[in-house]
Amino acid sequence: MAVIIDGKKIAQDILDEVRAEVLRLKERAGIIPGLAVLLVGNDPASKIYIRHKENACKEAAFFSREFKLSQDTGEKDILAIIRKLNRDDKIHGILVQLPLPRHINPTTIIEAIDPRKDVDGFHPYNLGRLFTGNPYHMACTPKGILELLDRSSITIEGKRAVVVGRSNIVGKPVAVMLLNRHATVTICHTRTQQLSLTTRQAEILIAAAGRP
Repeated sequence: MAVIIDGKKIAQDILDEVRAEVLRLKERAGIIPGLAVLLVGNDPASKIYIRHKENACKEAAFFSREFKLSQDTGEKDILAIIRKLNRDDKIHGILVQLPLPRHINPTTIIEAIDPRKDVDGFHPYNLGRLFTGNPYHMACTPKGILELLDRSSITIEGKRAVVVGRSNIVGKPVAVMLLNRHATVTICHTRTQQLSLTTRQAEILIAAAGRP
């Protein structure tokens, strides 16, 4: 029998747990977790993501700073903001909303973030630690997928997992996370032959292709 995972309830449970932990941290050590978010340009989907993150910060009792920059902002200006945030003791996490405008190299921007503050888990340092099975910050969506499975009491170890998509943001990281949890992992992509045959063999199927 199929079981529908209630992602909204799980998300709210996690938010409540984080808020309680933040309040304890503030009372015990006087520390309020701080998140800085950079949005460059006017991408409609990015604006929605940023708004959701702002609301989540409020609910979790985080301190947050938003930098909403114009489409023509130069790479040097963004790097200057990141360097300042790297040194800011009130900011514990830095998140640059992707995609960036075409004139900005996302690799340059991501690699400028202090790996300890790279809460998206995209810095090569954090990706390397994930690959070696000793993660620090992990990519948010893949981590969320595993959290959904764990909180729904779905065993990962020993299962055949199929991931459709190989992006650096979702497909590759979630495949490594599943492998680190002892699943047998197959990665499918645009060049995969007989995709439907492979997906039907999956015990855990994750669609991360960005399209139906």
